Amino acid sequence: MAFMEKPPAGKVLLDDTVPLTAQIEASQSLHSHTEYIIRVQRGVSAENSWQIVRRYSDFDLLNNSLQISTLSLPLPPKKLIGNMEREFIAERQKGLQAYLDVITTHHILSNCELVKKFLDPNSYSVNYTEIALQHVSMFFRSEPKWEVVEPLKDIGWRIRKKYFLMKIKNQPKERLMLSWADLGPDKYLSDKDLQYAVKLLSSCSHPYIYKITFATANESSALVIRPFSEKGTLKDLIYKGKPKDPFLKKYCNPKKIQGLELQQIKTYGRQILEVLKFLHEKGFPYGHLHSANVMLDGDTCKLLDLENSLLGLPSFYRSYFSQFRKINTLEGVDVHCFGHLLYEMTYGRPPDTIPVDSFPPAPSVFVVSVLESILTCEAMKNGMPTVSRLLQMPLFSDVLLTNSEKPQFKIPTKLKEALKTSKECIEKRLTEEQKLIHQHRRLTRAQSHHGSEEEKKKRKILARKKSKRSAYESGEEHSAKYSNSNNSGSGASSPLTSPSSPTPPSTAGASLIPPAPPPPPLPPAAPPPSTEVPAQPSPQPDVSASRGALLSSIQNFQKGTLKKTQTCDYSAPRIS
Repeated sequence: MAFMEKPPAGKVLLDDTVPLTAQIEASQSLHSHTEYIIRVQRGVSAENSWQIVRRYSDFDLLNNSLQISTLSLPLPPKKLIGNMEREFIAERQKGLQAYLDVITTHHILSNCELVKKFLDPNSYSVNYTEIALQHVSMFFRSEPKWEVVEPLKDIGWRIRKKYFLMKIKNQPKERLMLSWADLGPDKYLSDKDLQYAVKLLSSCSHPYIYKITFATANESSALVIRPFSEKGTLKDLIYKGKPKDPFLKKYCNPKKIQGLELQQIKTYGRQILEVLKFLHEKGFPYGHLHSANVMLDGDTCKLLDLENSLLGLPSFYRSYFSQFRKINTLEGVDVHCFGHLLYEMTYGRPPDTIPVDSFPPAPSVFVVSVLESILTCEAMKNGMPTVSRLLQMPLFSDVLLTNSEKPQFKIPTKLKEALKTSKECIEKRLTEEQKLIHQHRRLTRAQSHHGSEEEKKKRKILARKKSKRSAYESGEEHSAKYSNSNNSGSGASSPLTSPSSPTPPSTAGASLIPPAPPPPPLPPAAPPPSTEVPAQPSPQPDVSASRGALLSSIQNFQKGTLKKTQTCDYSAPRIS
């Protein structure tokens, strides 16, 4: 979207699933406390960054709020005496940086409202619970038969989606759950098509889709009512959680990690794949599969939150599949998310990293075979199987489905075209984001390689070799100039004379001197010529001829040619 372009009404441009990173740049000591200056960045663009200032007490307050997760977070301990010393502040800054690294890389913590508000207070200053209550109250004015029992605080992971426990006035024992959500960055349907599509959801009938009682939408948000299940979701079954508990409490740090039985994995997996295939054939975009979006009804799995893709909400696993350019369709997104869900059902916990290098022992080799086809690095690069191909794999092909309910979901042709266009826009935004991440990763890898110790050593060795080569070449050039300036016949050097000066007289025994080489070119800005006659250069003695004469005289020396001399010795004493 161009700068200063007016956004569509009700559409939130901010994608809450884009990771935030935080780096402490400096600290400043005031009279009674120390402030830490933190650079926060959203995504891979350094331009999308800002500074915040936080004290240790702010970190401590955040950490206390996150204790509901029961995670052991590495916040440095308090210190009352000596907490203004330079060495202590430097050490505490390292500890606080480690703390920030943990909360921004933990998948659930990094997406929770507490961490988002701490790092980006400007974007998350709105109280969405109050906004949701206002919309729900306005809805009840036109629909008086509904009544709110209590708000279900923080049972979901989304910041802009709130839940309420409800009942019908003339059926007080029946419990329903109302969900309210803002429209997200992937909302591409027109307001008219959106309202029609949301209302159409209540007419959808499928044995593996959770029934919607009522659904409506306006230009800014949507409201959906469905039955409340005391058993909870598939994620509640895996983590032994209570449906009404906050998301952080239920799923961050389970007390007991245990996967499901093999038959449960096979049955639940087959049912989920069947409903995904049904939606793909209908041309209905989903892209929001995870274990908390699968409701349990006895031994049957039923898919939740079909409205999310219509409202333009980003996926729970978006920060994972946006790293891989091969996962560029909503069908591919569903398969990737199914890999996460299957891993969770098998091992009772999410994978530590994506892609997965090796898998722990599983109840069946067929489980590992399916996981390898989805979550390994090779699968991410070469492509994953389709939903139809997964249904044919040995893990699911022999599962017998006993439910005989006939699926029904009639989508008008005009709405199908609108859904197709919306799906293409969602995939286009995903592809553009993946391209930016890929470019950033390549640049980071090149910079890291260029700055590595091994690369520095290589550059030093190359610099030395280049220096030696330059010195050798300059030495050869100097020798060539010196040899050209010498006489090749006699080896005698020629005197420095100008072309107009007379040839200096040579000493006896010297050979004829060849003409001197031409003088070097004059500088470009030469001074005006002088009127005085330039002094002629003095003739230089011929060194080679002088040495030859000296050698000849030594060789021809004869002792007999010396004259006798008389010596008068005055050293003897004289006696008078």
